[in-house]
Amino acid sequence: MERFRSVIGREFMENTKYQYAKESDQMKELPQPPLERAAPIGLKRIPLAPVNKATLGKIDLLAAIENRRSLRKHAVASLTLEELGFLLWTTQGVKKVTSRPATLRTVPSAGARHCFETYLLVNRVVGLTPGLYLYRAIGHELVLLAEGNQYGEELSEACLQQPFVGTSAVTFFWAADAYRMEWRYGERGYRYMHLDAGHVCQNLYLAATALQAGVCAIAAFNDDAVNKIFNLDGENDFVVYIATVGRP
Repeated sequence: MERFRSVIGREFMENTKYQYAKESDQMKELPQPPLERAAPIGLKRIPLAPVNKATLGKIDLLAAIENRRSLRKHAVASLTLEELGFLLWTTQGVKKVTSRPATLRTVPSAGARHCFETYLLVNRVVGLTPGLYLYRAIGHELVLLAEGNQYGEELSEACLQQPFVGTSAVTFFWAADAYRMEWRYGERGYRYMHLDAGHVCQNLYLAATALQAGVCAIAAFNDDAVNKIFNLDGENDFVVYIATVGRP
Protein backbone atom coordinates (compact mmCIF):
# COMPACT_ATOMS: atom_id res chain seq x y z
CA MET A 1 0.00 0.00 0.00
CA GLU A 2 1.35 3.41 -0.95
CA ARG A 3 2.14 5.63 2.02
CA PHE A 4 1.09 9.26 2.14
CA ARG A 5 4.14 11.51 1.87
CA SER A 6 3.73 15.17 2.79
CA VAL A 7 5.49 17.34 0.24
CA ILE A 8 4.90 20.62 2.10
CA GLY A 9 5.85 19.15 5.47
CA ARG A 10 9.06 17.64 4.16
CA GLU A 11 9.99 20.86 2.38
CA PHE A 12 9.40 22.81 5.58
CA MET A 13 11.66 20.52 7.61
CA GLU A 14 14.35 20.58 4.93
CA ASN A 15 14.31 24.32 4.30
CA THR A 16 14.41 25.24 8.00
CA LYS A 17 17.63 23.33 8.65
CA TYR A 18 20.43 25.42 10.11
CA GLN A 19 22.66 25.11 7.05
CA TYR A 20 20.12 27.15 5.07
CA ALA A 21 19.73 29.89 7.67
CA LYS A 22 20.19 33.44 6.46
CA GLU A 23 21.37 36.43 8.45
CA SER A 24 18.64 37.29 10.94
CA ASP A 25 17.43 40.78 11.76
CA GLN A 26 19.05 40.42 15.16
CA MET A 27 22.40 39.77 13.44
CA LYS A 28 21.77 42.87 11.32
CA GLU A 29 21.36 44.78 14.60
CA LEU A 30 17.81 45.83 13.73
CA PRO A 31 15.64 46.73 16.73
CA GLN A 32 13.76 43.87 18.26
CA PRO A 33 9.95 43.88 18.30
CA PRO A 34 8.07 44.75 21.53
CA LEU A 35 7.92 42.11 24.26
CA GLU A 36 4.13 42.10 24.11
CA ARG A 37 1.31 43.62 22.12
CA ALA A 38 0.39 47.21 22.92
CA ALA A 39 -2.83 47.55 24.89
CA PRO A 40 -5.75 48.70 22.73
CA ILE A 41 -6.61 52.30 23.63
CA GLY A 42 -9.83 53.02 25.45
CA LEU A 43 -10.78 49.44 26.32
CA LYS A 44 -11.59 48.24 29.82
CA ARG A 45 -8.72 46.72 31.78
CA ILE A 46 -9.20 44.22 34.58
CA PRO A 47 -6.25 43.82 36.96
CA LEU A 48 -5.57 40.31 38.19
CA ALA A 49 -4.48 39.58 41.73
CA PRO A 50 -0.98 38.18 42.25
CA VAL A 51 -0.95 34.40 42.53
CA ASN A 52 -1.48 33.56 46.19
CA LYS A 53 -0.13 30.15 47.11
CA ALA A 54 -1.87 30.26 50.48
CA THR A 55 -5.39 30.53 49.03
CA LEU A 56 -4.82 28.20 46.10
CA GLY A 57 -3.62 25.43 48.37
CA LYS A 58 -0.87 22.88 47.99
CA ILE A 59 -0.35 21.59 44.47
CA ASP A 60 0.87 17.99 44.14
CA LEU A 61 2.76 17.85 40.84
CA LEU A 62 2.87 14.05 40.67
CA ALA A 63 -0.89 13.83 41.24
CA ALA A 64 -1.49 16.48 38.57
CA ILE A 65 0.61 14.52 36.07
CA GLU A 66 -1.13 11.23 36.90
CA ASN A 67 -4.65 12.71 36.77
CA ARG A 68 -4.19 14.86 33.66
CA ARG A 69 -6.55 13.96 30.83
CA SER A 70 -8.51 15.72 28.10
CA LEU A 71 -12.00 16.86 29.12
CA ARG A 72 -14.57 17.43 26.38
CA LYS A 73 -17.73 17.71 28.50
CA HIS A 74 -18.03 20.51 31.01
CA ALA A 75 -20.33 21.03 33.95
CA VAL A 76 -22.36 24.24 34.02
CA ALA A 77 -20.03 25.74 36.61
CA SER A 78 -17.83 28.80 36.71
CA LEU A 79 -14.18 29.48 37.39
CA THR A 80 -13.29 32.26 39.78
CA LEU A 81 -11.28 35.24 38.61
CA GLU A 82 -8.47 34.17 40.93
CA GLU A 83 -8.41 30.72 39.32
CA LEU A 84 -8.29 32.24 35.84
CA GLY A 85 -5.46 34.51 36.95
CA PHE A 86 -3.59 31.45 38.21
CA LEU A 87 -4.05 29.63 34.88
CA LEU A 88 -2.84 32.66 32.96
CA TRP A 89 0.18 33.09 35.21
CA THR A 90 1.18 29.43 34.98
CA THR A 91 0.99 29.50 31.18
CA GLN A 92 2.49 32.90 30.35
CA GLY A 93 3.29 34.60 33.66
CA VAL A 94 6.22 37.00 33.66
CA LYS A 95 8.67 36.44 36.50
CA LYS A 96 11.15 39.09 35.41
CA VAL A 97 11.87 41.57 32.63
CA THR A 98 15.60 41.55 31.98
CA SER A 99 17.78 44.39 30.72
CA ARG A 100 18.30 42.66 27.34
CA PRO A 101 15.27 43.26 27.25
CA ALA A 102 13.47 39.94 27.45
CA THR A 103 10.83 38.34 29.63
CA LEU A 104 11.52 35.34 31.84
CA ARG A 105 8.26 33.46 32.17
CA THR A 106 6.74 30.38 33.76
CA VAL A 107 7.27 28.38 30.54
CA PRO A 108 10.38 27.87 28.41
CA SER A 109 10.77 29.61 25.06
CA ALA A 110 13.53 29.54 22.46
CA GLY A 111 15.85 32.44 23.21
CA ALA A 112 13.25 33.82 25.65
CA ARG A 113 11.37 35.16 22.63
CA HIS A 114 7.91 34.25 24.01
CA CYS A 115 6.04 35.00 20.82
CA PHE A 116 2.56 34.19 22.15
CA GLU A 117 -0.28 36.47 23.06
CA THR A 118 -3.12 34.84 25.01
CA TYR A 119 -6.66 35.55 23.86
CA LEU A 120 -9.65 34.26 25.80
CA LEU A 121 -13.24 33.37 25.13
CA VAL A 122 -14.86 33.83 28.54
CA ASN A 123 -18.14 31.99 28.97
CA ARG A 124 -18.39 31.56 32.76
CA VAL A 125 -15.91 33.31 35.00
CA VAL A 126 -17.18 35.00 38.16
CA GLY A 127 -16.82 38.77 37.85
CA LEU A 128 -16.21 38.82 34.08
CA THR A 129 -18.70 39.65 31.34
CA PRO A 130 -18.88 36.91 28.67
CA GLY A 131 -16.87 37.88 25.62
CA LEU A 132 -13.38 38.13 24.16
CA TYR A 133 -10.34 39.17 26.20
CA LEU A 134 -6.60 39.70 25.79
CA TYR A 135 -4.16 38.81 28.57
CA ARG A 136 -1.32 41.28 29.06
CA ALA A 137 1.31 39.19 30.77
CA ILE A 138 3.76 41.87 31.90
CA GLY A 139 1.09 43.78 33.80
CA HIS A 140 -0.88 40.61 34.72
CA GLU A 141 -4.17 42.09 33.55
CA LEU A 142 -7.01 41.42 31.12
CA VAL A 143 -8.30 43.71 28.41
CA LEU A 144 -11.96 43.35 27.41
CA LEU A 145 -11.98 43.29 23.60
CA ALA A 146 -15.66 42.61 22.96
CA GLU A 147 -18.70 41.66 25.01
CA GLY A 148 -21.25 39.10 23.93
CA ASN A 149 -22.54 35.57 24.38
CA GLN A 150 -22.52 34.98 20.62
CA TYR A 151 -18.76 34.41 20.46
CA GLY A 152 -19.05 30.94 21.96
CA GLU A 153 -21.18 29.77 19.06
CA GLU A 154 -19.02 31.59 16.49
CA LEU A 155 -15.79 30.12 17.79
CA SER A 156 -17.28 26.62 18.16
CA GLU A 157 -18.22 26.84 14.49
CA ALA A 158 -14.73 28.09 13.58
CA CYS A 159 -13.26 25.15 15.53
CA LEU A 160 -14.96 22.71 13.13
CA GLN A 161 -18.20 22.47 15.12
CA GLN A 162 -16.57 21.35 18.38
CA PRO A 163 -19.28 22.38 20.88
CA PHE A 164 -17.14 22.32 24.03
CA VAL A 165 -15.40 25.50 22.83
CA GLY A 166 -18.63 27.33 23.62
CA THR A 167 -19.63 25.30 26.70
CA SER A 168 -16.31 25.66 28.54
CA ALA A 169 -15.86 28.08 31.40
CA VAL A 170 -13.09 29.70 29.36
CA THR A 171 -11.23 28.84 26.17
CA PHE A 172 -7.60 29.85 25.58
CA PHE A 173 -6.34 30.93 22.14
CA TRP A 174 -2.57 31.30 21.78
CA ALA A 175 -1.66 33.58 18.88
CA ALA A 176 1.90 33.94 17.65
CA ASP A 177 3.52 37.25 16.84
CA ALA A 178 5.72 35.63 14.21
CA TYR A 179 8.26 38.43 13.89
CA ARG A 180 9.04 38.22 17.59
CA MET A 181 10.53 34.80 16.83
CA GLU A 182 11.72 35.50 13.27
CA TRP A 183 13.74 38.52 14.42
CA ARG A 184 16.22 36.18 16.08
CA TYR A 185 15.82 32.85 14.26
CA GLY A 186 14.53 33.64 10.79
CA GLU A 187 12.61 30.82 9.10
CA ARG A 188 13.65 28.29 11.75
CA GLY A 189 11.70 30.33 14.27
CA TYR A 190 8.50 28.78 12.91
CA ARG A 191 9.67 25.44 14.29
CA TYR A 192 10.26 26.98 17.69
CA MET A 193 6.90 28.71 18.03
CA HIS A 194 5.14 25.37 17.65
CA LEU A 195 7.39 23.77 20.23
CA ASP A 196 6.68 26.67 22.58
CA ALA A 197 2.93 26.14 22.14
CA GLY A 198 3.32 22.62 23.55
CA HIS A 199 5.12 23.94 26.63
CA VAL A 200 2.34 26.44 27.27
CA CYS A 201 -0.53 24.00 26.84
CA GLN A 202 1.01 21.32 29.05
CA ASN A 203 1.33 23.87 31.85
CA LEU A 204 -2.37 24.65 31.40
CA TYR A 205 -3.26 20.96 31.69
CA LEU A 206 -1.31 20.54 34.91
CA ALA A 207 -2.42 23.82 36.48
CA ALA A 208 -6.08 23.16 35.67
CA THR A 209 -5.86 19.62 37.03
CA ALA A 210 -4.53 21.05 40.29
CA LEU A 211 -7.68 23.21 40.46
CA GLN A 212 -9.96 20.19 39.86
CA ALA A 213 -10.72 21.48 36.38
CA GLY A 214 -10.11 19.90 33.00
CA VAL A 215 -8.58 20.94 29.67
CA CYS A 216 -8.93 19.82 26.07
CA ALA A 217 -6.29 20.95 23.60
CA ILE A 218 -7.53 21.75 20.09
CA ALA A 219 -5.49 21.87 16.90
CA ALA A 220 -8.38 21.31 14.48
CA PHE A 221 -9.78 24.71 13.55
CA ASN A 222 -10.39 26.96 10.58
CA ASP A 223 -7.38 29.26 10.83
CA ASP A 224 -8.85 32.11 8.81
CA ALA A 225 -12.17 32.09 10.67
CA VAL A 226 -10.58 32.08 14.13
CA ASN A 227 -8.06 34.78 13.21
CA LYS A 228 -10.83 36.97 11.81
CA ILE A 229 -12.82 36.83 15.06
CA PHE A 230 -9.79 38.10 16.99
CA ASN A 231 -8.85 40.64 14.29
CA LEU A 232 -5.53 38.92 13.54
CA ASP A 233 -4.02 39.33 10.09
CA GLY A 234 -3.21 35.62 9.67
CA GLU A 235 0.29 36.36 8.35
CA ASN A 236 2.36 37.88 11.15
CA ASP A 237 -0.27 37.30 13.84
CA PHE A 238 -2.19 34.01 13.90
CA VAL A 239 -3.64 31.46 16.30
CA VAL A 240 -1.46 28.36 16.70
CA TYR A 241 -3.17 26.38 19.48
CA ILE A 242 -6.45 26.39 21.42
CA ALA A 243 -7.54 24.80 24.70
CA THR A 244 -10.81 24.69 26.61
CA VAL A 245 -11.03 24.76 30.42
CA GLY A 246 -14.01 23.76 32.52
CA ARG A 247 -15.27 21.81 35.51
CA PRO A 248 -15.67 18.06 35.04
